[in-house]
Order: sequence, then structure tokens, then C-alpha cells
Amino acid sequence: MRKENNRTLFNLIAPVYGLFYNRQKRRYAEVVRNAAPALDLTAYQSILDVGCGTGALCSVLSASGLSVTGVDSAEKMLAYARRQPENREIQFLQANVTQRLPFDDKRFDVSIASYVAHGMPKEERIKLYAEMSRVTRTAVVIFDYNQKRAFLTSLVEWLERGDYFRFIKSAESEMKNCVSEMSDCFSSVVVVDVGERASWYICTPA
Repeated sequence: MRKENNRTLFNLIAPVYGLFYNRQKRRYAEVVRNAAPALDLTAYQSILDVGCGTGALCSVLSASGLSVTGVDSAEKMLAYARRQPENREIQFLQANVTQRLPFDDKRFDVSIASYVAHGMPKEERIKLYAEMSRVTRTAVVIFDYNQKRAFLTSLVEWLERGDYFRFIKSAESEMKNCVSEMSDCFSSVVVVDVGERASWYICTPA
């Protein structure tokens, strides 16, 4: 029921996200550029964007020369992403990462999930980590909040009833200790701050 409610919510607010598409693109481009010393995404060929929403990050990655696939559970988010002319070379698929994604093992060089993990309960985050690890060869990037809280963000996240507060307390250790089906999700986790309150949790698939 929770998954269905989340999909309904994101279908409903897709037009609002669309209003910020170009602003998101500029922000993502800045983050990708600034994070390059730690992990240069443009050095790879293929990337999966999990929870891609309206496709802003996909667009930035595609413009950098990567072969990009975006997945999201919300049909209206994907419809907006597909309408953008710069996204013609991007493959967008409706899929839920907490279930098995329609990709072979180690299909992508890199995978990334931007501000997805904190909104999930812990048991779903473990599924997210495990599935991203399964389909990725080199690096899994969890792009999300760090422990430096802001009042407005805390208020919004409290109203949304997500798992933000538990996530920011234990994100790194949670990823390092992630085990799914008796196997580690990751062999290492490196945290790189990419903004005042945001980090890339760069995880090496096990």
C-alpha cells in the first residue's frame, strides 16, 4: 500500500517538479562537475539513474556523453522526461527498484539514486542498495542528505513522514553494513560532501 501511495503522490506532483526542471539541471551539472575529483562520471560509458523523476539528472549525464537509462515508478514523471527534446537518446522505463529491475547483473558501469534513499523505510533502502549493487559494475552513488540539518528541510521531511531523520543519522554505516540474501551489498563506502547538506555516498558493488 505504501508503494502505491508513493507512486500516486509522485504522479500527482509531477507538474510541480516539471517547473523546476531547468533549475535542477543546472544544480546537477554543478554537482557532477564538482564531484569529479572523487568520481568522474564522464569517464564511464553507461549509467542508470534510479528514481529519475522528470529526467533532469539524466539529461545532464547524457549531455556529458554517457549512455543513460532512467527508471521511475511514476508514469507522469517519465512522461515529462520523455517530452524534453534533449532526452531523445535516453531510455526511460517504468520500474520499481525495491523489486527486481529488468536488467542483467552488472549491466551498467555506474548507477545513481538522487534524493531517493531518505524517503524510504530502512527495509526498502536495503533493497535499493542490493539491487543497485546487482546491476552495477564499478560504482553505486547514493546522492542524498548528510547530517547537517536545515530547519526548512527538517520541517518538510517531518510533514512528509519519510525516514529522513533516521537515514541521516546512520546512512554511511547502513550502507557499509548492508547485507541482502546473505551477501554484502558493498565492499566499501566513501562519503564525499557535494554541498552544504548533501553528500555522494560512493559505494563499490560487492
